[in-house]
Amino acid sequence: MSNTPDDRSVASKVTEVTTFILGIALLIVVVDGLPLDVFSSESKSFFFAVGAVGIWRYSWWLIQAVRSVWYNRRIFPRLRAEADAAGEQALPPELYVLCTSFRIEPEVSFRVYDALVREVADYGVPTTIFASLSDRTDVDVITHVMDDNGWPENIELRYMFQKGDGKRSAMAEVLRAISRRMPAPGALLVSMDGDIRLEPGTLSRSLSFFSVQEDLGALTTNNSAIVTGGDATKEWYDIRYAQRHLVMSSMSVSRRLLVLTGRYSAFRAELATQPDFIELVENDHVDHWRFGTFKFLSGDDKSTWYWLLKNGWRMLYIPDVHVSGFEELPDRRRFFKSTTDLMRRWYGNMLRTSNRAIALGPRPMGLFTWWSLVDQRLSMWTTLIGPTVALLVTLFIRPSFIFAYVLWILFTRGIVTLILAWQHGRYSLLWVPLIYYNQVWGALLKTYVSFRFNRQKWSRQGISAGEPDDPAAVKRQRRMGHVLHGFAYGVLLYVLVLATGVLQPPDRTSLATLTGGSPEAQSRVDDRWLSLAIADAPEGGSVQLPAGDFHLDDDLLDTIEGLDRPRARQLLGASGDATRLFVTSELATHLSDSHGRPIAEAAACPQPDGCTLTLKHHSMRLKGLRIQVDSGRSGDTLASANQQSKEKAKDV
Repeated sequence: MSNTPDDRSVASKVTEVTTFILGIALLIVVVDGLPLDVFSSESKSFFFAVGAVGIWRYSWWLIQAVRSVWYNRRIFPRLRAEADAAGEQALPPELYVLCTSFRIEPEVSFRVYDALVREVADYGVPTTIFASLSDRTDVDVITHVMDDNGWPENIELRYMFQKGDGKRSAMAEVLRAISRRMPAPGALLVSMDGDIRLEPGTLSRSLSFFSVQEDLGALTTNNSAIVTGGDATKEWYDIRYAQRHLVMSSMSVSRRLLVLTGRYSAFRAELATQPDFIELVENDHVDHWRFGTFKFLSGDDKSTWYWLLKNGWRMLYIPDVHVSGFEELPDRRRFFKSTTDLMRRWYGNMLRTSNRAIALGPRPMGLFTWWSLVDQRLSMWTTLIGPTVALLVTLFIRPSFIFAYVLWILFTRGIVTLILAWQHGRYSLLWVPLIYYNQVWGALLKTYVSFRFNRQKWSRQGISAGEPDDPAAVKRQRRMGHVLHGFAYGVLLYVLVLATGVLQPPDRTSLATLTGGSPEAQSRVDDRWLSLAIADAPEGGSVQLPAGDFHLDDDLLDTIEGLDRPRARQLLGASGDATRLFVTSELATHLSDSHGRPIAEAAACPQPDGCTLTLKHHSMRLKGLRIQVDSGRSGDTLASANQQSKEKAKDV
């Protein structure tokens, strides 16, 4: 039995229908514009990056999904049965609740504390609620809640006012206050945010796991969102929670997690009151070769997680218990900016902690958890390979490959969101673009933050930290971050250019076009660039060649035939018959004059009609060109015979 809330925020039906219609329209455009030669040899660079790397990424994601199903269908039901069977013996002797609030609307605070007081009263265990507050009005709200609930006898209420320098110091003060009370053996601590509403049964159905698992140090639960904002904002939060559910479930197979969410997590009180635990929460910091020593502003949930991970304690995710968060973007009118600010803070917390966690090695956490941390560092770069190569292929090989990439996105993200929906319990068509936005823009933000993770900002509290006090030092750090970031992405781009071959060294025709000069002779054929020029010309248009010598062999036939829709109908030379084509005898058999006589036999191409290149599905007129047919040489040796060919060239 799950305590899933009924009022979680979702997009309206009008938005879903509109998204469906737009999706169908996009699919029609993509399928219509998809090049027929998308699976040809010219496409190998596209499929290497988007396909091969995609297989690696999605195979890892599939492993996570399978582990998630295994945990929810096989492992967790057994754990749930053991916890429920404990009955009254599962109740701790004492319970402490740490609830931190900062400038939360009174209406939200009332609903949060009302649900908390009701839940603690029903739980029946002697409980001390430490309300860490920022405003005196919060006291009035909580007093109102206690009056409405008749001041339950098992609840002791303590107020502690924050200093205003962040959540960490407030948490540390409460933890020290709890340690001075010397909690009884087996006592538990619940740490939660002041905008989280506990659903009925949260405490009894989550805290019972501590009684049956002696090595369990902490646990967290499933999340739902009550969102103030538009439909895109609602589904953005919901898909993040769906992804969180899958990863948390997968990690719980190893009895480890990647974070202990600050929204709602429970700890053994004897651990949370350890002096080094409290010190890490309050003064967690990093010593960096470039940034020096700086304290963490947010990310207390990463600090508590790291302490437990380092000390070998197990963690668990409870998927059938939900807590509901009252979510709102920092600026509800600016979706992109607000989501960017939030993701930058979240990813900064992750990156500031993951390196030292990876440095612990697999021993204290297991190989799968350790590799998951490594994968977090790799995925921010591998995610960028697909869109980068798709852009390169579109710009430098075939513009129509963008349709292939969009089709890939629709297919893969469609499958991913369906699997997420299957486990999460609902689906939205908005998830497809939103998950792509989270992945690609999120990867860009991770790479950005990874070179600047000392810069911290908490939008709700309006505080920032991490940079030096000296303005000159700040400029140096930021400038170095730009340089290192640009260099890292430049290396990635360079590797992709070499690996996929989408860019070739400038050929003589390109140089001649750019400089206005004549191309020099070289030992290579010109089939590739010419076929691309034919494909990308206007429908029924012409390809204009500059003055100079060009070498074509038999591969041109297969290349042009493999094109989706060859567009050019004419191949024109420079004025004054200054353009010469050197062709193989095989290619010459497809060239004929206006009377249908093959050039290979006639050895001439009369003007002004020119010649015709006739293929199976396409034909082109060649005008203003001088053609040399070399029947004794193949395409592979044709280019090296340039000087000899010049002596035998005939005027067209």
